[in-house]
Amino acid sequence: MDNFDAYVGLDVHKDTIAVAFAEGERSGEVCSLGSIPNETTAINRMVKKLAVRFEAISFAYEAGPCGYGLHRHLIGLGHVCDVVAPSRTPVQPGKRRMKNDTIDALNLARLHRAGELTYIWTPDATHEAMQDLVKARRISSHQVRKARQRISCFLLKHGRRYERKKWGHRHRVWLADLQFGHVATQFALQSYLNEEEQAVDRRAQIDGQIENLMSDWVLAPIVRELTALRGLDIVIAAAVVAEVGDFARFENPRRLMSYFGLVPGEFSSGSSIRPRGITKAGSSDVRALLFEAAWLYRPKVGQWSLVRQKDLSQAAKDIAWKAQLRLYGRYQRLTQIRHKRSQVAVTAVARELVGFIWAIARNAEGEMAVR
Repeated sequence: MDNFDAYVGLDVHKDTIAVAFAEGERSGEVCSLGSIPNETTAINRMVKKLAVRFEAISFAYEAGPCGYGLHRHLIGLGHVCDVVAPSRTPVQPGKRRMKNDTIDALNLARLHRAGELTYIWTPDATHEAMQDLVKARRISSHQVRKARQRISCFLLKHGRRYERKKWGHRHRVWLADLQFGHVATQFALQSYLNEEEQAVDRRAQIDGQIENLMSDWVLAPIVRELTALRGLDIVIAAAVVAEVGDFARFENPRRLMSYFGLVPGEFSSGSSIRPRGITKAGSSDVRALLFEAAWLYRPKVGQWSLVRQKDLSQAAKDIAWKAQLRLYGRYQRLTQIRHKRSQVAVTAVARELVGFIWAIARNAEGEMAVR
């Protein structure tokens, strides 16, 4: 860890920022500077005040709803700023817990100086915009599912059933032709159908915005290479890359599997070994997308995948084919030979799929570095 003259802890809120600093020496002073308004002018004034006393300053604050604007601003002023993972901030066991903004800022400064904080990877403005789009897309997909569920429950209540594939053109024609005895019932169904149609349109608009933003995103080549994998379209690949960011910070694929919470947990003590299910760390939404992709694996390229892979690198296509062979075989062995439940087998497939994602992404990052 680099040596600085001062380590500054910031407890950031919507309206205020509590500021504290710890001098660079291990036994140096730890002091609170009070609270300042969360405004650019006040932040600049605070930074200038510290710069008069200290030459090299390192700032740290916990990730939260205020985003990364403060991080970018402090970096722009020429200082070092790290964003901390709140869930991994150490807490002394047995010590009575007292919490307020001043104490939190003092603890951040002290732990920042000691090097005991866990820092997260911080995205640039374009990457954060992609994360916002992916989140909006996830919410819109949830709204589509809820709208369709309401329609299905409504039809079940009135004894109307459709036995073929749902939500295609024929199903929508069947829904449009439904007739009920009371005009209020007809109006209720139409309102549900309008809601579903609007949700689908919003999701399609967000998909278009994701495609448009790809041209300005430095990680777009990685996203396109990942689409060589079966089950990963442009939206799912963008969600994975937006969540991970820099794949180089994971030195091996198992680290990435652990990041997505797909590795088995354990709760053991002494001679008692108690395995658990997967840890479920990280983003539950991206993990759900990986499960969705894992259900599609079988050893076949398919016409649509063949067209999609046309402009991709040969290395990505080779890795994607290895993934199809291995993951299909993995699923078959687990379900047919070891008689595991399909959910358990798909979890194993999703875990190994992350390994192939890591391989393609690291290869793409190497090609981007050469360029």
